[in-house]
Formats: sequence, C-alpha cells, structure tokens
Amino acid sequence: MIYVIGLLLGVVTGLRAMTGAAAVSWAAYLGIVNVSGTWLSFLGSIWAVAIFTALALGELVTDQLPTTPSRKIPVQFGTRVVIGATAGVAIAGPANWMFGALAGIVGAVIGTLGGASIRGKLAASFGQDRPAALIEDAVAIIGAVLLVLALK
Repeated sequence: MIYVIGLLLGVVTGLRAMTGAAAVSWAAYLGIVNVSGTWLSFLGSIWAVAIFTALALGELVTDQLPTTPSRKIPVQFGTRVVIGATAGVAIAGPANWMFGALAGIVGAVIGTLGGASIRGKLAASFGQDRPAALIEDAVAIIGAVLLVLALK
C-alpha cells in the first residue's frame, strides 16, 4: 500500500511539483512520515514546511501565467521526477528506498505527461486554459491532502 501512495504522490508531483514537496514536508513535520535520522530529516523542520508551502502557493500563481514554460521541458520534467523520487523515498523509508523512489518516479512521469494531456483536452473543451488549470490545481491539492491522511 505504501508504494501505491508513493506512486500517487508522484502523480501529484507531476501535476504540481511543489505541492508534492509540501505534502511530504507536512507529513514529516506532523510525524506521519518518519524521516528522522535520515538525509531527508530536513523535511520535518518548520523551515522546510514554510518554504515548500510558500513555493507550492507560488506555483499555483505562476502556473496561470502565459509565460510559464511547459512542464515537459527538461528542467521542469526533471524537477518533477526528482521531487517524486524524493517523496517516494520519504514515504517508503530507508529500508525500501529504491522501491519508493521508483514508485515516485513512475508517478511523476504519469502525472507530468498525463496531466499535460488531460489539461490540454479540458482547455480545448472549455475554449480557454484557466478553468482546466484550476481543476488541475484542485486535483493536486485535494489529492495531496488525501494521500497524507491515508498515511496515518
């Protein structure tokens, strides 16, 4: 079950990279995910929570801008893959880090490519991008919250 959550959190990360990072940081801060004593222990600090939450909120704003680059360009795509892998490792724990990373990576690829495709189709049906972007925002945020709660 933990790998399914890692995969789905990777999907969230593919939709909104910083939402996935903020979700894992909140899970660590609240003690839902134990990262103490690992290289990911910084995720449980109030500073990480504040920074990732601020970045997630900023991403929601910048995603609406017409100058925002595609999530499929190498830097954007790579960021999502790295954050997805990190989220998967944090959730799976040090003993299962490789499978956790793989689940997060696969989820991030699915979320990045699938999210772009679905958003494009939604935008075409609405005749504009904003409603599709807002739906994608809602899916990412609600999904992240539900996944963190599922870890309890």
